[in-house]
Amino acid sequence: MLEISHVSMSYANGKVKAVDDLSLSLRPGEIFGFLGANGAGKTTTIKMATGILPVKSGSIKICGHDIASDSIEAKRSFGFVPDSPIIFEKFTGREYIDFMGDIYGVDVAERERVSTELLKHFSLTDAFDKRISGYSHGMKQKIAIIGALIHSPALWVLDEPMMGLDPPSAFALKELMKAHRDAGKTVFFSTHVLEVAEKLCDRVAIIDKGKLVLCGDTEEIVSAKGDKSLEELFLSVAGGNE
Repeated sequence: MLEISHVSMSYANGKVKAVDDLSLSLRPGEIFGFLGANGAGKTTTIKMATGILPVKSGSIKICGHDIASDSIEAKRSFGFVPDSPIIFEKFTGREYIDFMGDIYGVDVAERERVSTELLKHFSLTDAFDKRISGYSHGMKQKIAIIGALIHSPALWVLDEPMMGLDPPSAFALKELMKAHRDAGKTVFFSTHVLEVAEKLCDRVAIIDKGKLVLCGDTEEIVSAKGDKSLEELFLSVAGGNE
């Protein structure tokens, strides 16, 4: 589903290694948590996986399509929600969803079906025909989530998705993530909320200073470390501030 193979990325003319020989393999039908302290390389990895940053060392494939050499097909296979939603604010919510539907070639009936269901899920129906410029941060996050799911992607990528969401909306998002997994698709998300990761993720990876330090089944790695919580485990391997 997502294959990250020996990927590296450096900044400051090679002096700062943001991602260091990282390899990950995600399977269909799982929620995969990507954990690390601020500056660990999570967002850089996600930006390379989604084609925002170029992959200069190693390779990334999504549903068998290389993000560098077959970028259009790779991008058709995923939906992406960044940590800070950047949306055309002059659009109404409906216009934005129609725009996303047009990009992904979703027919009108299908986009209506999907958007209606998700709007109800997030209690956003009443705001759908209002301009996004008048939305709160949380509302912008929710319309971005709907836009990312309008084409029912095989891979759903989220960078710190809980930021800006109130508790009911965060709960609704977690239920959507579970439904996506249960449909045989894959969720790849970064988070600082370790309690959520422990309860929600089938597998997790922890990176520190761009290097993979731990990866595996969530329950198995927690029990293997003496039944520590995921938070305690995280602090023991990557808890330092950068």
